[in-house]
Amino acid sequence: MKILVTGGAGYVGSHCVRALRAAGHEVVVFDNLEQGNRQAVPPEVELVRGDLLDRRVLANLFRAHQVDGVMHFAALLNVNESVSQPRRYYENNVLGTLNLVGEMMNAEVRKLVFSSSCAIYGTPLRVPIVEDMEKKPISPYGRTKWIVEMALMDLARKGELGSVALRYFNAAGAAADGSIGEARREEYHLIPVVLQVALKQRKKIQIFGTDYPTIDGTAVRDYVHVEDLAQAHLRALEQLNVGEFRAYNVGTGRGFSVRQVIEACQRVSGCRITVEETGRREGDPAELFANPANIQQELGWQPHYRELEPIVETAWNWHRTHPNGFDV
Repeated sequence: MKILVTGGAGYVGSHCVRALRAAGHEVVVFDNLEQGNRQAVPPEVELVRGDLLDRRVLANLFRAHQVDGVMHFAALLNVNESVSQPRRYYENNVLGTLNLVGEMMNAEVRKLVFSSSCAIYGTPLRVPIVEDMEKKPISPYGRTKWIVEMALMDLARKGELGSVALRYFNAAGAAADGSIGEARREEYHLIPVVLQVALKQRKKIQIFGTDYPTIDGTAVRDYVHVEDLAQAHLRALEQLNVGEFRAYNVGTGRGFSVRQVIEACQRVSGCRITVEETGRREGDPAELFANPANIQQELGWQPHYRELEPIVETAWNWHRTHPNGFDV
């Protein structure tokens, strides 16, 4: 198949481009490069630079490329930023996706794998989280993802589109060969931030909240390796049927605390990590981890990386050899 990957120059998107090509699919990437990196896209893969808010560019894209399906990653994803800039998030994440879907339908492209998020659940009443739990997102970012999912459900009911929404937990790690990894202009994910302290690019890591009802008082999260995420997208695409909507949690089913992440980063890097403890952030749940039984049973997906330390090892291999990301 020939697959369009929106946001294919970004962190998860670029790993999915690799997985698609390794599986024998042809790929074209669409990205505005606001958050993505041209160097993350293989030189032999065509990159079309453009924005989802420009429907003319999208229409031209679908006219120029006869694609069989779309993997959609192009979105703004900073939860805290979404609170301060909600309109920007609704325009990009919701309107942009509707523009994409509209041009897909005009081009009679009926298959979409959507990059969703566990943020749609908000603060869950219990863990592990299962797909049919109540959706109560507490940030504009989470609400944009849930709005898109509801739109995809409605389109599937009318038989106009087939889609799978993959609700990630915490994407982590880097390519096993160390060639691509997480590289943002402003990093806010825990593992790369801790490794920046190890590389002396930051003075310290802040722990927000040490009084949660968890194993050591710090917040617990489910870290899923980015290459495992890529395989989940590949399986979703290859088993997708037009006229149906499916949604899956994508995680390991295990949670690790902030302190456990910092300790793993210290062991792997061999560097001392300076820590500052401070109060909880508003809206941060104590624990978030997945029950991935549905995706394992229905799509046959299994995470290769189940332990925290091997995930951190791939991240450290990337960050220590690319301390400035792709700007080497």
